[in-house]
Amino acid sequence: MRRFLRPGHDPVRERLKRDLFQFNKTVEHGFPHQPSALGYSPFVRLMAIGTRSGAIKLYGAPGVEFMGLHEENNTVMQIHFIPDQCQLVTLLDDNSLHLWSLKQHGGASELREEHRFTLKGPPGSPPSATQVTAVLPHSSREVLYLGTESGNIFVVELPSFRVLEDRTISPEAVLQRIPEDNCNRRSCELVEALREHPKNPDQILIGYSRGLIVLWDLQNNKATHHFLGSQQLENLYWQRDGSKFISCHYDGSYAQWPVSSDNRQTEPLENTVPYGPFPCKAISKIYWQTTKNGLPYIIFQGGMPRASYGDRHSISVIHGSQQTAFDFTSRVIDFFLIFSSDPAAEFDDPSSLVVLAEEELVVIDLKSAGWPAVHPPYLASLHCSAITCSHHVSNIPLKLWERIISAGSKQNIHYSSMPWPIDGGTNIAPDPPQRDLLLTGHEDGTVRFWDASGVCLHLLYKLSTVRVFLTDADPNDNMNTLGEDEWPPLRKVGTFDPYSDDPRLGIQKIYLCKYSGYLAVAGTAGQVLVMELNDEDAEHVVDHAEADLLQDQEGYRWKGHEKLKTRDGPVRFEAGFQPFVLVQCQPPAVVTSLALHSEWKLVAFGTSHGFGLFDHQQKRLVFVKCTLHPSDQLALEGPLSRVKSLKKSLRQSFRRIRRSRVSSRKRRGGGGNTSEVQEANAKFDQDALQEMELAPVQRKIEARSAEDSFTGFVRTLYFADTFLRDSSRHCPSLWAGTNGGTVYAFCLRVPPAERRMDEPVRAEQAKEIQLMHRAPVVGILVLDGRSTPLPEPLEVAHDLSKSPDMQGSHQLLVVSEEQFKVFTLPKVSSKLKLKLTALEGCRVRKVTVANFGSCKTDDYSENDLAVLTNLGDIQIISLPFLKLQVRYPCIRKEDVSGIASCVFTKYGQGFYLISPSEFERFSLSTKWLVEPRCIVDMPEVTSNNHVHNKSGTENAARKS
Repeated sequence: MRRFLRPGHDPVRERLKRDLFQFNKTVEHGFPHQPSALGYSPFVRLMAIGTRSGAIKLYGAPGVEFMGLHEENNTVMQIHFIPDQCQLVTLLDDNSLHLWSLKQHGGASELREEHRFTLKGPPGSPPSATQVTAVLPHSSREVLYLGTESGNIFVVELPSFRVLEDRTISPEAVLQRIPEDNCNRRSCELVEALREHPKNPDQILIGYSRGLIVLWDLQNNKATHHFLGSQQLENLYWQRDGSKFISCHYDGSYAQWPVSSDNRQTEPLENTVPYGPFPCKAISKIYWQTTKNGLPYIIFQGGMPRASYGDRHSISVIHGSQQTAFDFTSRVIDFFLIFSSDPAAEFDDPSSLVVLAEEELVVIDLKSAGWPAVHPPYLASLHCSAITCSHHVSNIPLKLWERIISAGSKQNIHYSSMPWPIDGGTNIAPDPPQRDLLLTGHEDGTVRFWDASGVCLHLLYKLSTVRVFLTDADPNDNMNTLGEDEWPPLRKVGTFDPYSDDPRLGIQKIYLCKYSGYLAVAGTAGQVLVMELNDEDAEHVVDHAEADLLQDQEGYRWKGHEKLKTRDGPVRFEAGFQPFVLVQCQPPAVVTSLALHSEWKLVAFGTSHGFGLFDHQQKRLVFVKCTLHPSDQLALEGPLSRVKSLKKSLRQSFRRIRRSRVSSRKRRGGGGNTSEVQEANAKFDQDALQEMELAPVQRKIEARSAEDSFTGFVRTLYFADTFLRDSSRHCPSLWAGTNGGTVYAFCLRVPPAERRMDEPVRAEQAKEIQLMHRAPVVGILVLDGRSTPLPEPLEVAHDLSKSPDMQGSHQLLVVSEEQFKVFTLPKVSSKLKLKLTALEGCRVRKVTVANFGSCKTDDYSENDLAVLTNLGDIQIISLPFLKLQVRYPCIRKEDVSGIASCVFTKYGQGFYLISPSEFERFSLSTKWLVEPRCIVDMPEVTSNNHVHNKSGTENAARKS
């Protein structure tokens, strides 16, 4: 059989690869991008959110999540749960209706699309005849009532979506029962609302856009009452006992209507404009909730005075003399109340207000004094300030974890203590095997710490770096303070705040040492802050140091932004991570790389001008190294003045292309041996890859030269204890890789602990490696004598890793955008390399070492390289032999921001942004898989409605 095997094909290794590697996109963390619809089922206590891209997401108790996607990718306009069922109906903007069911499969519930349907009118009828505007799932669970733009109300059977034409409620049938002097045919155009009578399922309330409201008897097919509003109707709401209903209108008013026993036109009991008398915006939705103390809750959306507050997104709550207009920073999509759903209960007694805004979900506790917000366990607004970077730390020690949670709990004292009210379903996923943190840096200078251990991405703690600097905004300002007589009584709620006081505050790099509790944070204006964790509030002076990265250069002038001004004197910090030293790079360019070694008490930082090393124990700069090439003028303009050089960049790009065409014509027209020339050209094109981001067919342009812009840009920094000078003595070292394919290595002399404060740390450059293809260096790694990556600082001291092998020879792995190359140490002689395919335009964007364990046995695991390319592919490459193991398509190659945002974990998982507000989580490992696994049981029906026969589909849903 051996002769039939491909060269290099190893069946044992192939089986092992199946036990180690498997690609899965597991869960989406964060807030759905561009939400468009909201629904809630008090029966199964699940909330549903639809989006403009056709996604539908269901949420219950923490960990209970379901997701579906309409094939059409159209906007979800409305979501309605079928009463007392694990089913819901969605209406899309293409006028199609879709029935979804929660079914049990493999011991867990799944969301499946059962049927789809589009309402069609008679031949030749206009689209408005069947354009659905209102949907009412009847409590019988057998039919849907569909109101349309034409005023017709169609009845559709469930689950088959068969139209029951004999039960259609036409405008003509409605007008027959209403006196002609009160209305005409146009009064019955466009159905705005359909509401079932809370006590009598044979009656429905029909609201038409022009203000006509009709109570329709389904048994006798006739109108029993009609109500004429003077303003355009927006919505309707029944009171619990069915004796009255509320209508809200376009002019910012609402009216309360009694339903009398006799058949006649009824006048409203009251007509109120809550924020009048000036012209007000429409009230688009309203609730009237009864309570035991007799004072109702009146809750409505909109209604603000047009002239002064027309741009506000508000929901008002009125309870007796208490009135608050909750002011949201993004448009309100929809809202609902959680109240007593027991039909035998006498009062509504609302407990929570749930508001879906365009950029966040806000839940208000109506039971507690002051109506505080509830801290959400999921659907976090990741982009409350734009995400600028992210950093993942696996397997956090319990002590550090508890200290971070403690610091976060002190920040959350203004939140309500009530349990999360949307608690349907049961999470049956196993508990996370370890504690993981995802840190996100933001444009406003904050770092947020997220619990990324399980399905729910939960905010633990928020760190702000703003207090160190002088900005226009006072951090002590409270935007929620209101004067006693202020009207309307607006109160800002939510965390979404996309505006930054100063773009220079933006966080660019984060590095957390989980063993020591040291945190390094670097920003847009060259600021590097080193922090340590303190369990108490403290006031102290932050030490300053400057690192002039151009000290040996002359003739350079920085054209970018200025550095941030710092506060003089002591600064008060909350419990948590508190900065104790600030290193300011000069020029104040964006910090492009950062490394922290907490055992040696050193922090390294790099910009587009060079890199430096700082001793944060002695608070002393060890050295700086300028990496600028004489032609790197673009590096001195800074990110905020990049527009000035756009014309220059385009001009250089076209010149490169023109030169490549000329050179290719010369090669084609030249004499000599044609095959030799072609082979030479092919080799040249394979190795000489151009730095510009072009389509794959345009890759073969010309090799990089030292004159290319940004060659001094420092891409990666790495600390290692290895053999740098000779093979007999190892020493601490710092490695730096640049955009121009240069690797610098510095020997460090770190004094022993007893003399650490007395003697300075010394550094001396030992090596400089120039890669021939000059591609940017994106990763540096040292392998010990067992070909194992060196452990993290303090990892061995905490007995979480074996001591590195210092007997055998070490190897240096340099990862550039275009190849992987292994060198022997200390001679730095090339040992082996792996090139990426040049013709595909494939380049390395992210690389990390990940540990993959076998799903079959706990005894085997191996370290491999996880690599993300600019094509969105993920490749796993073995160490130390650099063999490609598997390749998976992960991100669309057009999604540049998604590729740039990707972060790998230490155990073969990863995150990347699929929108400004959502992380997609994926797994490359068969062993480490975090995905929702939950079940939704059908509660017993306690409704007093009539018993109806169940179809097979409904019975299946009941079993699940």
